[in-house]
Parts: sequence; C-alpha cells; structure tokens
Amino acid sequence: MEEEDQQKVADLIKELVIRLLSQNPHSESHPPTPNSPQFQSSLRYAFRLISSRLTPSVSPDAAAIAESTKRRLATQGKSSQALTFADLYTKFALKTGPGSVNNKWAVLYLLKIISEDRKNVKTQLGSSVLLPNLALNDGELGNESRVLLGKGNKEKGWNNGVLLVSKDPENLREIAFREFVNLIKEENEVSEEVLVRDVLYACQGIDGKYVKFDSGADGYVLSDLIKVPRAIRLMVRKLCELGWLFRKVKGYISESMDGFPSEDVGTVGQAFCAALQDELSDYYKLLAVLEAQSMNPIPLVSETASSGNYLSLRRLSVWFAEPMVKMRLMAVLVDKCRVLRGGAMAGAIHLHAQHGDPLVHEFMGRLLRRVCSPLFEMVRSWVLEGELEDVFAEFFVVGQPVKAESLWREGYLLHAGMLPSFISQSLAQRILRTGKSINFLRVCCEDRGWADAATEAAAAAGTSTRRWGLGYGETDALESLVDGAAKRVDKHLLDVIYNQYKFKEHCLAIKRYLLLGQGDFVQYLMDIVGPELSEPANTISSFQLAGLLETAVRASNAQYDDRDILDRLKVKMMPHGIGDRGWDVFSLEYDARVPLDTVFTESVMAKYLRIFNFLWKLRRVEHALIGAWKTMKPNCITSRSFMKLQHAVKLQLLSTLRRCQVLWDEMNHFVSNLQYYIMFEVLEVSWSNFLNEMEVAKDLDDLLAAHEKYLHSIVEKSLLGERSQTLYSSLFALFDLILKFRSHADRLSEGINELQARTLESSVPSRNKSKTKKRLNDTSEPGSWVSEGRKALTQRAGEFLRNMGQDLDALSKEYSSLLEDFISKLPMQQHVDLKFLLFRLDFTEFYSQLRPST
Repeated sequence: MEEEDQQKVADLIKELVIRLLSQNPHSESHPPTPNSPQFQSSLRYAFRLISSRLTPSVSPDAAAIAESTKRRLATQGKSSQALTFADLYTKFALKTGPGSVNNKWAVLYLLKIISEDRKNVKTQLGSSVLLPNLALNDGELGNESRVLLGKGNKEKGWNNGVLLVSKDPENLREIAFREFVNLIKEENEVSEEVLVRDVLYACQGIDGKYVKFDSGADGYVLSDLIKVPRAIRLMVRKLCELGWLFRKVKGYISESMDGFPSEDVGTVGQAFCAALQDELSDYYKLLAVLEAQSMNPIPLVSETASSGNYLSLRRLSVWFAEPMVKMRLMAVLVDKCRVLRGGAMAGAIHLHAQHGDPLVHEFMGRLLRRVCSPLFEMVRSWVLEGELEDVFAEFFVVGQPVKAESLWREGYLLHAGMLPSFISQSLAQRILRTGKSINFLRVCCEDRGWADAATEAAAAAGTSTRRWGLGYGETDALESLVDGAAKRVDKHLLDVIYNQYKFKEHCLAIKRYLLLGQGDFVQYLMDIVGPELSEPANTISSFQLAGLLETAVRASNAQYDDRDILDRLKVKMMPHGIGDRGWDVFSLEYDARVPLDTVFTESVMAKYLRIFNFLWKLRRVEHALIGAWKTMKPNCITSRSFMKLQHAVKLQLLSTLRRCQVLWDEMNHFVSNLQYYIMFEVLEVSWSNFLNEMEVAKDLDDLLAAHEKYLHSIVEKSLLGERSQTLYSSLFALFDLILKFRSHADRLSEGINELQARTLESSVPSRNKSKTKKRLNDTSEPGSWVSEGRKALTQRAGEFLRNMGQDLDALSKEYSSLLEDFISKLPMQQHVDLKFLLFRLDFTEFYSQLRPST
C-alpha cells in the first residue's frame, strides 16, 4: 500500500513538471518528452524540493499568503489574474472531505516560492524555468549527493518513483548532534531536569537535592562540588532569587499572623498579610503548573519534541518574569512596612503605587484596596456615627479622656504620623471636625438629632451608615461623603448652639455686664458698692457684695433679662494682699456652663476678667470725677459768702477753686474721650463685626475663631496687648493721678466748708454766738479753725489755700507730663484704630505743639 502511494505521488509530480514545462515558450520541445534532459533535470529538482525537511520561518496562515498574492498581482497591474486567483483560492479553501488537501497553507506557500523563483533567477539554460537557481543536473550532483534506491528499481536515484536527496550522505549532522550530547553529559554532572525541579523547590522555600539555602550567601545556591557549566550556575542563581524573595515575604506573613500579638500588627497589618497571602496563592498555582510540565523530558537538540510542554531553565526564566516583578515588589513592601502600622503603613504602600508600569499599577491597586479597607471602615464609623473604633491605634484621629469643656479643643486630635499620603490635610481636618461635632452633640449637648443628619449625608452620597461602598482610589466619592456629612452635622450643631443654648444671648449678656455695656446697671452698682469697696479688701464680705449686685439688677433695666442669664452673673473677689482695697479686688464673673464653656473657656474668661478690670477702673475714674464735680459745684456757689474775708485770702480762694476746676476739666476731657473710644470705637465696632462673622460661620471652629478674633480685637484696641504694655502702664498712672486729684478735691471741699462755718460763726449776733460756739465746739476737733480767732482764721485759711494751690499745681504739672508721655506713645502703636484716640485727645494739636518746646 505504501509503494502504491509513493508511485501515485511520483506520477503527480511528473504530471506537474510536464504542465509547467509545456507553459514555457522557450522549452526545447513542445510538449516536453520524459527523456529530454530538461525534463529529467527539472524532475530531479522537484523530487529534491518535495523531500526537503526545511521549515519556513513564516507563520502558517493560508489566508495571509493568499491576500499577499492578490495584493502583489494588483500592484503589478494584473487585475484579471488577481480576480482569477481569488476565485480559485475560494474554491480551493472551500473544498473539504475525502481527497481534499488538508495542509492548504503548505500548497500555497510552495506555489508562492516557485513563482518568485521562476521570476527572479535565470538558469543555465537561458530561460526562466522551474526553480532554476536550485536546479541540479547530473554533473552538479556528482559525489555530493547520494540517491537512495528502492528495491526492484534499476534507475539511479529513484525509489518507487520518489527521488530521495540528502546533503549529508555520511550522516555528519547526526554524528555532530550525538557528539554534542555526549559533551553536555560530560560537562554536566546533573541533568537539566533535576536542576529545574530543584529550582522549583527553591522557589517554594524548600531545599532541593542540589540547590539549597546558604545563610552565609543569604540565598539559594548550587553547591560548588557539583560539576556544571558556569552559565548554568549563574542561571540557577538568578532563578533562585524568586525563592529568596518568597522566603522573605512568607516569613513576614508567618511572623505577623503567628509570631506577633494582634496589637503589634493591627487591622491594617492583618489586611496587608491577607492580601500578600492571596497573591502567594496565585503564585502557588503557577508553580503547580510548572511542576507538572517539569515531569516531561527535555528533548535533545537533534530530536523533534513530541510536545511543547517540557520545562527547561531558559523556559523557566520566561515563566518567572512576571512573578519576579510581583515578588520583588512584595519584598520591598515587606521591608518598608515591617516597622509601620495603620495609616502610616497604608501611606507607605501608596507611595509605591505611583508607577508607570501597568502591571505594577494594577497589582498595587488590588493590594491597596485590601490594605485600606480597615481605614475606610474607621472613616465611615467616625464621620457617620462619631465612633472611634481604633483598638490598635492605627487611625489618624486620636481620642483622649478630657473634661466636657475641653472635649472640642483637646478631646480629639490629628496624628500626622498615621495620616496616609492619599488623604490630604484639608480632608483629614474635615473628617476630624465631623466626628468631633457628632461627639460634641452627643456628650456636651445631649442631642440625638445628628443621627438624622448623618443618615441624610449617607443617602446623598449613595452609601449606607452600616455599609461602606468606597475604597482606595475613590477619593472624590470619599470627599463627597465627608463634605455632605460635615455640612449637615455642623449646621445641626450651630442650630443647637444658637437656639437651644442661646449662644447669642449669652454673648450679649457678657457684653452688657462684664464689658459694662449696661449703663444704668453699672452706674447704680458703682454708687452702692463704692462705700464698701473703699474699705480694706480683707474686711469685705462677698455675700454682702452679692446682695448689692442683686439690688443693682433689680434697680436697673437688667431686671428684665432672662433669669437664666441673671443667675449666671456673680461677684468674684480676686486674690488680694495686705493694703489692697475693695476697688482692687472686686470683679464680676459669668458662669458659662456646658456646652457654652467650650467657647467661654477658663483662658477666655480670664481675658474677659482682664478687660473688666480695665473698664471697671475707667468707670471708677469717671465716677470719681463726677463725685469731684458734685463737691466742687456747691463750693463755687458758696464762695460768694466769703466777701467779708481779706482781699488777698479771697483772691487766693478763687484762684485755688479755678485751678481745681481747670484741672478737672482737663482730666474729664481725657477720661470722656478715652471712654468714648473704648465703648464705641472698640466694643461696639468689635461686637458688630462679631455678629457678622457669627452669621456666616459654617461650623463650631468658625464660631470659635470669630469669638477669638472678637476678644483679641478688644484686647489689642484697649491697650491690653503685649505690644501695649508701656502705654498701658502710662494710662494706669494717669488713672491713679486722677483718683489722687479726687482726694485733693474732697480735702479742699472739706476745708472750704469749715472756713464757711467759721465765717458764719464770726458774723452771728452776740446773743447767738454762745449757742453757735457751743455747737461748733461740740462738732470740731482741737486745733480747728473754729476754736481760733478771726485773725488766726484768716492766717490759717491763707495757709491752707496756699498749700492746696501748691498741691494742685504739682498735680497739674504731673498730669500734663503723664498725659504728654501717653500721647507721645500712641503713634508708635501698630493698631490703626488707636489713631482715632490720638485724634480725639489732641484734636487741637495742643500737645503736639507743646511737646517740642518742652
């Protein structure tokens, strides 16, 4: 049967050669005969070509060859031939079943090569014939080729009609292959199959028969005692790097999951280990496939492999290319994250995700989604429920136990070390504030309305308060959720502060009472507590002052305020020492309870107390000047009754009174303008700005900042700031001098009253003198003017008035000096509003013109 097939193939080849030669117009005979030299040469060449085992380098694609042939014919202008070829190829491709050609690509490729060969090369016959460049004649064959003859065939070179041609008659190629195999066996003590299996073991962290882990070299090495080529040894070492990396990653996972306690690893670390373990599971699957392929024998160079599923070291290097990249990346992450935890670990892993390689980028994204899931769960719980579920201290929000009044400022802080780099600082601040707001409402305000606000925010963001739908890489969705929750919770918090706890009303009450904005209350309080405060501080009763405070409230419009506000107003006696008067230690305080004490903290109330002491002393100075005016006004009227005195004494009295009145006018001008500046330019303007900022505040932080700005503005403009200490000292020296003037004015008034009484006694008729004298003696002390005569009265009056005049002159000079010093320091102050005070005090430029002359 085999001989019949060979004969059939030979007949077909002969027919094909005859047809091709008959189409050649330059052929020797028409048609060619089987005995012609041209036919015999072409036939031998055809058999040689058909019997060749050379494999083409192009891919076996019949459709591609057909398309290339049609394109070449079309470009050569042979459109009709291109159409004919297309029609023939279609019929050829559709022909299936018995008798059809199975390898259609080989047929097309053969025809293509023959066509190109016929067209491009000239043969020794001088015409384009069938593959003339490779045609062989009898002379050329000579001894270089040997024809294998079949049994019963007498024609040289033919075996049942098939010509068998070989370039290697002595089988030199096979001999060379066998020698090469023997050489490899001599140079390699271990076969490549064994080395491949050892490398696979090493990549699983297991020592093989020849490849083992060397702690000194810190890696898997092939023993030097094993005889293998240097190239093989280097390749094994290179491939075993994957095992060294696997050992590092696997060791970290084992230590983290089994060796360290949970608190040392944390939830983020556990998620990281779980993600690494999943990646190693895929790695194990690959190794299982490779181990199955390693069981197939590696074919020799001279052999044709029956299957391509064998595994050599070079093929193993190709298989390990992608796992090597991932394992190296995991090993780097393990080294980086070994001492990190929580948000710091997630941030460190995120930095390695900024990579241009799509493989690395996709791998890191998949890893980070697993690693960051605990962090995002903490964010969800914090911004929607106010719960800080951070058992292992991994979150970037840190809570600490504090009192209720310090909950907002100190209860929760940002831990910068745990803030991942993919969450911005501004977003972290919003996350912190949102959770703080919820806890502030829950703890300080005892409010539950925040839950509805959080539910609305979660619904608007498309998530649930109990189910988190976001993860790594979805920063926009995270910001949307946080912004929505912050907006709603902060709005609810401000509504509670304004409406339920009446924050604006309490701020106004502090302004009216601690900042002395309620004029009738302040005036009446100063009138009734003045006698008490003039006593030594250690003799004053706080309960008595509290009663006087209640009396002042009931006697003024303050009685119409809310009772809750009035109950918070109390008397406070500051620490005092020996020699302090009640004026020096008396103050008012306002009891700001939870949650208002978050705004009105101890430090804030200390600033209010400092401002109150300043304003109280200013009001005291004003009250002292008003009292001096009350004593001076009757003296000016009754001075007309001293007409009977000597002219010199009378002029001296009028001069003294005039000096006192002029000095009072100067002091009153200064105090009035200073008080106007403080009460209107400072307090009212600052209050108006505070109200405007209160209206636009979006959260409690904005409200705290607005109040802090309001208080800072008052302190700076009132000369109470750190940069105004010298000016503040000069101002209080002026206040002390004005109070000293009040005592001189009172002493002058008392002296004038005694002088008036003595003058009246001297002008009383004789019958009434004894009664008047007796009355005056009963009310006068030894050495007073009343017990002396008229001459002595005039002498003592003149001496008293002269002394008072000198004292007033000294006071006036000292006052002018202090006032000039105070005004000279005003331009050096940095606050622009102090220019208004300078303008009001020196609007005529009197002191400015006086200063150069002094």
